[in-house]
Amino acid sequence: MRIRLTPEQESSLQVYVEGGRFASVEAAARQLIDVGLMELDAETDDLAWAKPLVDEAREAVARGEVVTLEDHRAHIAKLLSTLEK
Repeated sequence: MRIRLTPEQESSLQVYVEGGRFASVEAAARQLIDVGLMELDAETDDLAWAKPLVDEAREAVARGEVVTLEDHRAHIAKLLSTLEK
């Protein structure tokens, strides 16, 4: 399959190639198409895959398996203090 870019698109991509961001205009186009496809997939994702994870988290909360924000911050502060020594 061949895709024709507009002169403006090709010029814009060439700037990124010259700046070292992409190896070639073709590589840039492929990567940008991949990103666009991921965004389309994200728009149509119904998040059904997340339901078991949410259910598991709710069950953990119901069992009292939680950490308060204050306890978490204290734990992180303690860890950081050991790194500073």
